[in-house]
Amino acid sequence: MAVKKKSSTARRAIKPTPRVNLKVLADELGLSPATVSLVMNRSAVADSIPQQTKDRIFAAARKHNYRPNFFARSLRTQRSFTIGVMVPEVSEGYATLVMSGIEDHLLQEGYFYFVASHRHRPDLIDEYPKLLLARSVDGIIALDTPWTHADLPIPAVTVSGHNEVKGVTNIELDHRRAAHLALEHLYQLGHRKIAFIKGQEFSSDTVVRWNAIEEAAAELGLHVDPSLTVQLEGDLPSTQLGYSVTRKLLASRESFTALFAFNDLSAIGAIGALREKGLHVPDEISVVGFDDIQSAAFQNPALTTVRQPLRKMGMIAAETVLRRIARPGMDSQPPRIMVEPELVVRESSAVAKGKR
Repeated sequence: MAVKKKSSTARRAIKPTPRVNLKVLADELGLSPATVSLVMNRSAVADSIPQQTKDRIFAAARKHNYRPNFFARSLRTQRSFTIGVMVPEVSEGYATLVMSGIEDHLLQEGYFYFVASHRHRPDLIDEYPKLLLARSVDGIIALDTPWTHADLPIPAVTVSGHNEVKGVTNIELDHRRAAHLALEHLYQLGHRKIAFIKGQEFSSDTVVRWNAIEEAAAELGLHVDPSLTVQLEGDLPSTQLGYSVTRKLLASRESFTALFAFNDLSAIGAIGALREKGLHVPDEISVVGFDDIQSAAFQNPALTTVRQPLRKMGMIAAETVLRRIARPGMDSQPPRIMVEPELVVRESSAVAKGKR
């Protein structure tokens, strides 16, 4: 039986494409392999290489689908190129936006990450850093997490941690400025009887923000009435929490013309409770939230809120932990990096009833 030979064209079609190595890539670019290696491995020394050269290297690497050998890189640098991230929970709101900034920067820098949700449980907050260390992470970022670990052998950065711990950098919002922005806005609209929704006792921002609110109110001559102050309960990141405490507030029959909520989710829940009682926002009661989550602008009415640059805070946290990993023992990073809030005025706040 005759055997049909494959054509030379067919043989060429199935011939595997040779893999581009570091030397081939460097030759094509007219650069030394060392320069290409420094850039591809994102070495701290590569900071001195012009950005235009880096862009050329990354473009050529994408063209040839070239990637550095992870295991060789890991053995050479004694790093896992993995970061541990601790969060209370992952859902719409604060944690999601901060995580997006962390993720963007870590992916850009070629790092992988683990996420551990502790649900504010003290035993998990204590145990997770040890578990992450056992998985050889190079550093830890903790969001809205009370931090007391001062003896970790790796860099740690917290977002809204507030505790001053030796060797730990905290990314923190200027809460004094945030409180002034919100209360000055309501004051200028003629509001004098303002209700407040405080954060849960376990939230890292609750005490710091409440102290800032009391200080700002005193400077404006506003009375913070305990009978117009309610506190969120429960750890579910849900509008239900704001709805429930606002119903309690309304049941007390204390009158108020504005409400300043701990976060946007509780503000949205509060608007639901006010509507249920036949109160119109903002004609009868103005509502101001906090955070500026993605859905805040699409509420009805669109929510006036104090914007935390949450995504930026996440990026700063990731940049800081990677900088400290790259330069151990040479970090002059301050213990606190403060970021500025911004008031975003939308439709849920208006001139106080009776002042128009």
